[in-house]
Order: sequence, then structure tokens, then C-alpha cells
Amino acid sequence: MSQFEKLALFIDGPNLHATSKALGFEIDYKRQLEEYRRRGPLLQAFYYTPIAEDQEYSSIRPLIDWLDYNGYTVVTKATGEFLDASGRRKVKGNKNIELAVDAMELAEHIDQMILFSGDGDFRSLIRAVQRRGVSVTVVSTIAVQPIVADELRRQADDFIELAQLKPKLGRDPADQFGPATDAGNQESGSTE
Repeated sequence: MSQFEKLALFIDGPNLHATSKALGFEIDYKRQLEEYRRRGPLLQAFYYTPIAEDQEYSSIRPLIDWLDYNGYTVVTKATGEFLDASGRRKVKGNKNIELAVDAMELAEHIDQMILFSGDGDFRSLIRAVQRRGVSVTVVSTIAVQPIVADELRRQADDFIELAQLKPKLGRDPADQFGPATDAGNQESGSTE
């Protein structure tokens, strides 16, 4: 990656949170921005997450607010509830369409797309962005569950194991600066 390549980050919030948590660390979003700004002109850093709009307080709200005020473009989608075939209550809040639309709109302005997700649903998006001349790096894991979808990893131009980024992106537990990223209920909005 040349330091003159224009970059954009696309972060599947619940997927990144679950993956980093499984790897035993939290993402320091301030360090994440700094790291990618060093690599080249960072045109935009998107963070996508479902949020329960009908709750008075959501545990992810402080993180969303911090990201929004500190250089990220936060894209939220209200979750919906439904009953599955066996009558169990499920929560749905899929933000994949929003991510795909934003990536396609930005593709003509960037050289490098960095996707923080292991969701195989993004394979078609990666292929479409690549046809527009954009190189795609997927950041996820093959070390623990949830692992990256094999078809996503194979479609990407480059794959980075998230565990390798811990020294650069991991939050120091003693560091109180930055957002309280333990949005523990972040996965409560299913990413189906």
C-alpha cells in the first residue's frame, strides 16, 4: 500500500466487536484512525451498527456518540423484533445494505477499501468494488469464532488477521482516554 493511496474504512461494528472480544482485546478507535491516517489519505471512516431505538438507553450509545464526534461517520439502523418459526423473539438490525451503498458511492474516489468484517455477505460488494479498480483489504480472524467467511477472505486482495493488529489497535485497559468501548450489548442487535 502506497502512502499516497486514498483509503476508506468500513467497519461492521458488531462483527468487529465480537471478533476483537473473542481475541481478548478491545479496539481503541482513536488509535485506529491514527494508524490508517499514517498509511495514506483517509477519506472516510464509516462505522455501522444496529441500535434499539425504542430503548431509553442503549449501552452502545456512548460509543456511537464518541465515534461521531471524533472523526467517524456513524451509520445506525433501528433494530426490529420478530418471532422466529419456533416462536422465539429475535432482533434484526442488518446494516449491510447501507455499507454496500456507501462503498459503491465512494469507490470512484478511493484506491483502497479496508473492510473490518468477516461476513460472507460482503463478497459480492468486494467483487463490484474491485471491478472499479479499488483494492480491498479484509480485516477479521481465522483464529477464533466468529471466523472470517472463507469466500470473503479469498475474494479480498489482502487479508489481515485482526490479532496481528492488537499492538496497533488494542486499547490499553489502564487507559481511560477515549470511548468506553465495552458496548457489551452491542451484539444484542443481531447482524443477520
